[in-house]
Amino acid sequence: MLANRLLDFPAYASDGDTECADELATAAVAASPRSSLAHFAKGQVLRVQKRYDEAIAEFETVLSLNRNWVGAIFALGWCKFHTGLIDETIPLLQQLLRLSPRDPYIGIWYGRIGIAHLLQWRLDEAIVWLEKARTAMPSRPWTRASLAVAYAHNGETARAADEIAEAHRLSPDGRYSSIARLKKVGYLGVPKVRTLFETIYLTGYRKAGVPEE
Repeated sequence: MLANRLLDFPAYASDGDTECADELATAAVAASPRSSLAHFAKGQVLRVQKRYDEAIAEFETVLSLNRNWVGAIFALGWCKFHTGLIDETIPLLQQLLRLSPRDPYIGIWYGRIGIAHLLQWRLDEAIVWLEKARTAMPSRPWTRASLAVAYAHNGETARAADEIAEAHRLSPDGRYSSIARLKKVGYLGVPKVRTLFETIYLTGYRKAGVPEE
């Protein structure tokens, strides 16, 4: 599916791919308004476009038609995260764990539960989930970096430094080499989420020893 490719491999997308995906998904919904697959495709396109409020409506429609679709539950949770509804993310991700307890992506789910707790300053819960994520998927730099932030705010600076060093080693773009590089990377959602990231993540990175430049 073109929308999934845009989400998973944005660096390889051409300029017209998003527009093409949007046209195809819109046509599919118009032709089959009761198709969960069509609404899922439209939701994925809206995620690519960072139109998260509209994507939420599409994924909720998907789940009204197919309530146990794991991909739609995950996408809905992450869209809610990006719109600042962070606490609503956690129950959706925990629902995934019940539906698919041996899922190959379970490490990502653990990590995102941990991040949601971290952005609410629930450090103990964040550490538990992020450590589970690290065990399940040890090569994900974002998990390592998030765990470094949680450790740093918890006063475990040596462990934080170890994790941020590992995140730097695993990351191909060198983003964890400085605060300046980190500020240039990624989209952090609505202003509420960006503010939380800056307050919690950037201060945590500094405590873990990441230099400014």
